[in-house]
Amino acid sequence: MKHRVAGRRLDRTTEHRIAMFRNQVTSLLRHERIVTTTPKAKELKRIADKIITLGKKGTSHARRIAFRDIRDGEVIDKLFGPIAERYATRAGGYSRIIHKGKRHGDNADMSIIELVDRAAAAEGKGDAGEAKAGKPVKAEKAEKKSDKKAPVAEKAPKAKAK
Repeated sequence: MKHRVAGRRLDRTTEHRIAMFRNQVTSLLRHERIVTTTPKAKELKRIADKIITLGKKGTSHARRIAFRDIRDGEVIDKLFGPIAERYATRAGGYSRIIHKGKRHGDNADMSIIELVDRAAAAEGKGDAGEAKAGKPVKAEKAEKKSDKKAPVAEKAPKAKAK
């Protein structure tokens, strides 16, 4: 019986599991959205919510504890800056798990884990990126491809006629 045993082993040694979750928490806080297997996402949610709570405290002791798990200075600054401000009024539940489906290679359940208020921040980045880059629309790309293919199709029959 598994009384009072929390967490999943995930077929890994303790050291590997701790290192894996530290890397995943760092990636989640950096990108605010990652794709992983569902059991890993469920465990990662517990750890990430605790780290974000440390960011909300904002004390130097909380910063030291967070740096123990997140060994990246940029991510620590983001955690204690914008992320802490974003979740200042929220009482827990900082991340969500969206089930994606099965992975093709081994049929594992895949999920997307993301920070909850990410949508507003992501929309702002997308608009600025489109206006800044000024990339052509997909329809324009399709027209360019069709223009390139047309001369190739004309050359092929001439080669057969000889």
